[in-house]
Amino acid sequence: MSPRAGLDTHTLVMAAADIADEQGIEAVTLAALAAKLGVRSPSLYNHINGLQGLRTLLAIYGLEQLYTRMSAAVEGVSGDIAIHAMSQAYVDFARSRPGLYETTLRAPEQENVPLELAGNLILSLMIHALKAYDLGAEGELHAIRGLRSILHGFTSLEHKGGFGMPLDANISLYRLISTFIAGIGNMKAVGKG
Repeated sequence: MSPRAGLDTHTLVMAAADIADEQGIEAVTLAALAAKLGVRSPSLYNHINGLQGLRTLLAIYGLEQLYTRMSAAVEGVSGDIAIHAMSQAYVDFARSRPGLYETTLRAPEQENVPLELAGNLILSLMIHALKAYDLGAEGELHAIRGLRSILHGFTSLEHKGGFGMPLDANISLYRLISTFIAGIGNMKAVGKG
C-alpha cells in the first residue's frame, strides 16, 4: 500500500503534539490522530510503528523542542544567570506545550538511540551550566536531579492549579531557583554520602 500524498511522519508528529497539548497525552491515540488528519487509522502505519512508535517520536520531538528553548536561554550567559534562564525556559516550555512536555518525562527505552541522544542534549546542557559551581561530575548529576525535581514539581503543581494565590508564579520560581543555587554551594561540604 502506498503512503497517502501529503501525509508524512513530521505531519503526524505535529498533529499528535497538538492533540497532546489540547487534551493531554492519553488523548493521543491512532484513532484520534486519524480523525484529526481526515484519514483512516491504517494509513498511519505507513509512517509510524503504531501508538508506541508515535509516542516515542513525540518524546524525541518534545525533548528537542525543550532543548532548543533551554539552549537559547543560556546562550552567552553562565553561572547563576544561566541556571535562572534555563529554569525559566523549562517552565515556559511546560506552560506553552503541556502535552508535549509530558512526553519528555518518559523513561528512556533501552537501545533507542534517537531518544537517548535527545535526552542527552538536555543533560549535557545542564552539566555545562553547572560547571561554574565546581561540583565535580557526581555532584553535577546530583544537582541535576535536584533541579529537574524542582522544575517538574513546580510545573506540575502550576498546571494542576496548585498555585491559586494571587502571587506572580515567575517570582516564586525565581526565588526557588535562587534557593537551589544557594544550596548547591553547600554540596561540597556534604560530600558524596
